[in-house]
Amino acid sequence: MAKALSGIKVLDLSRVVAGPTCTSMLGDLGADIIKVEGPELIDETRTWFPPDVEEISLYFMAVNRNKRAITVDLKTEKGIQIIKKLLKEVDVVVENFKTGTMERLGLGYEELKALNPKLIHCSITGFGQTGPYKHLPGYDFIAQGMSGFMSVNGAPDGEPVKSGNAMADLFTGLHAIISILAALQARTHTGRGQHCDISLLDTMVATMLNLGTGYLNTGNVPKRYGNQHPSLVPYQNFKTKDYEIIIAVGNDRQFQRLCSLLKLEELSRDVRYSTASARNINREALIPQIQEALLTKTADEWITSCQENNIPCGPINTLDRVFEDKQVLERQMIQEVEHPQVGMVKLLGSPIKLSDTPVTIERHPPLHGEHTEEVLLELGYERQEIESFMQEKVI
Repeated sequence: MAKALSGIKVLDLSRVVAGPTCTSMLGDLGADIIKVEGPELIDETRTWFPPDVEEISLYFMAVNRNKRAITVDLKTEKGIQIIKKLLKEVDVVVENFKTGTMERLGLGYEELKALNPKLIHCSITGFGQTGPYKHLPGYDFIAQGMSGFMSVNGAPDGEPVKSGNAMADLFTGLHAIISILAALQARTHTGRGQHCDISLLDTMVATMLNLGTGYLNTGNVPKRYGNQHPSLVPYQNFKTKDYEIIIAVGNDRQFQRLCSLLKLEELSRDVRYSTASARNINREALIPQIQEALLTKTADEWITSCQENNIPCGPINTLDRVFEDKQVLERQMIQEVEHPQVGMVKLLGSPIKLSDTPVTIERHPPLHGEHTEEVLLELGYERQEIESFMQEKVI
């Protein structure tokens, strides 16, 4: 069955998380992804373990499925010629070199456009191709801090906190995908490729969304609310008889139903709590009353009752509970793939569900240089040339 991006070829010059996340998801959608690493300068995440399976990094596996892997030394002229030959054949190139590196390699966008006018070139950097910070190295943690995200994340009386995963990298990878898909669509009308300039800092500033918009229009710097919501109340974690749950009331009707369920009907009639804005102002008086009522039953009892009454509610799961959850299992969020070195490995399923062109994992996360000969043969190189490249350490 043809997949959504069948026929699209992508040259992946990226490494670590943001770029590989982008290209892996393009591969999930059916694009042919050719991942390039140096013969010795490998993607760093191959060495990031534990966790690992027989010293194969699970961090690398997480963002590098559905790809073919080749090795090319970009510091050699013959290596650059191999890359240029590939660039004539592909639709998209994704790279996350520091700003200016592609130009120094003779692979800047102007050169690429002359080589292949239909090529879409996606650059992922810390700070973008323009501006006073453009030459600085960028990392996920730094972007989370500089964007203001950490200033609103964490307990009100605690220190600023980053997200538990590489959120800046992951979101940047998603924005890179969006830009590439938009450029592919635009190409169908113009016949031309274009340059996509995606940065970690831009991405994280954009994630400030309502908080950033609020500041820009009021001048009020948002504060940390911990697990509470700056606008909605109650919208946080609560203790029960056994473990904590989340209750996320999004409107006045849900609040009325919650009060009825908790046998606190008088709260929904109280002008201090009857509207969202009133609850926000008087949260410190309201929350303890809700918390006291919730201590009378177990988490499972409250979750069941809330769900039956259309009140948004759920557990705070550890990952062992996540991957036992019947909804997660039904949605096929655990996938198994055969790996040539370690046998069967489990990967996360795709959140993209397409009815006509479903997402599947066709290729295991590749071994270093696993497909070099295969790809070079497809490009028209003779076996004797490939052997010569190997002897010269070009590949």
